[in-house]
Amino acid sequence: MSWARSAILLPVLTGILVAAVGLAVRWGSLWLLKRRAAGGTVLQVVRVPSLFWCLVAGAYGGLEAAELSARAMARLELWLQALVIVSVTVTAANLLALLVDGYARRYAPASGITGLGQTATRLAVLTVGGLVALSSLGISITPLLTALGVGGLAVALALQDSLANFFAGMHLLADQPVRVGDYVKLDSGAEGHVLDIGWRSTRIRLLANNVVIVPNQTLARAVITNYDLPESRMSLLIPLSVGYDSDPDHLERVVLEETLKSAGEIPGLLVEPAPFVRFIPGFGDYSLDFTLICQVATFVDQYLVQHELRKRLLRRFRAEGIEIPYPVRTVVLKPASDAGA
Repeated sequence: MSWARSAILLPVLTGILVAAVGLAVRWGSLWLLKRRAAGGTVLQVVRVPSLFWCLVAGAYGGLEAAELSARAMARLELWLQALVIVSVTVTAANLLALLVDGYARRYAPASGITGLGQTATRLAVLTVGGLVALSSLGISITPLLTALGVGGLAVALALQDSLANFFAGMHLLADQPVRVGDYVKLDSGAEGHVLDIGWRSTRIRLLANNVVIVPNQTLARAVITNYDLPESRMSLLIPLSVGYDSDPDHLERVVLEETLKSAGEIPGLLVEPAPFVRFIPGFGDYSLDFTLICQVATFVDQYLVQHELRKRLLRRFRAEGIEIPYPVRTVVLKPASDAGA
């Protein structure tokens, strides 16, 4: 009886001891990662899997101390090894996806990072890890790959739309006609900021704070106006109409003075390139028509800039005595005798 107890107690105690040592090492490693500025990403991914690894290490230790047959020992070690491979694969997939996200935000903020990019990274790592796990279990992957190749054709025919959207998303990532964060307008009329380019669809947030979901295939075929390419800065044209008694040179000087003064006070209105006024479209039916051309930082800045700048120009026109005309139509009434003649 005592021999049986020791045969069970020794592996259990050994497993607990090895797991405890692993947990101590885990605690110290997580503490060091927490102190490092760049360790937050790794800490977020390995916190839970590392606990599983400690338990597996304890199981390995218990197996080494247990008196089992060679066949049973080999079979259990094989399954533990497969579990470790799967766990490491999932952890590596999540870690690489976060690293891709962090790299894009730090070194390529203009291009942004998409859900499709992270999904493709995870899928590649999980595929390789799954094949390694199957190979470690003694399963030949060559017939499996052959079966997947044959079955993949049937799946491709059944999922034509989904695959078309997937590859269209890959094309959007490679060609980058739109990027995450860009303000775009489609030929269908939808316009807004690109939130994400996923494996099947692209999400666009409208100015009304609604989200339009566009299939990648539709987006790849659409005519797109990207207001952030080649840069976010854009020209803003503000029409101005004054009376025929106004001096064009005086008007130009007043408008430029007020615009340059407002550039440091209205968010989004830029000083450089400098604003200018053109006598275009020119002579109207009842007014002299000018156009103020200035620069705004982004597409959405134009709304606040127009609102504030028009109010300031109106006050300045009134102070300078510049007339803003309104439509006047002269109707000449002739007597009936003159009309007959």
